[in-house]
Amino acid sequence: MATVLKHSKQRDAIIGMLRSRYDHPTAEQLYSDLKADFPKLSLGTVYRNLALLESMGELIKISASGDCDRYDGNVGEHYHFTCECCGRVDDVPIPVDFQLDIVAKEATGAQINRHSTIFYGICQKCSKKA
Repeated sequence: MATVLKHSKQRDAIIGMLRSRYDHPTAEQLYSDLKADFPKLSLGTVYRNLALLESMGELIKISASGDCDRYDGNVGEHYHFTCECCGRVDDVPIPVDFQLDIVAKEATGAQINRHSTIFYGICQKCSKKA
């Protein structure tokens, strides 16, 4: 029997905020941005809801370069770029190469369901500072 998930205004606000922005915020940034509208919101509640939403396929958790995890409300297949200087995470607007799944399957003999790619380097803003 499937578990029925209780409706939560806080959860709706978290996913709504993620889907409305493209800066791949941390849990702490989401907490800070939502605190004014939800004074009783705790950082633990944000983390629990992010984990639940990730398990439901409603968001993507991006763990990159030892920095805090970032979250993305765009669950469609796409690549990311992480700046090794400032930690910024951006979408990379290039087509996803699904041929990589086939190449990986042939190389490993494993069933490949999807892949995740993060490009690392220095963003334009940090490059200009240097």
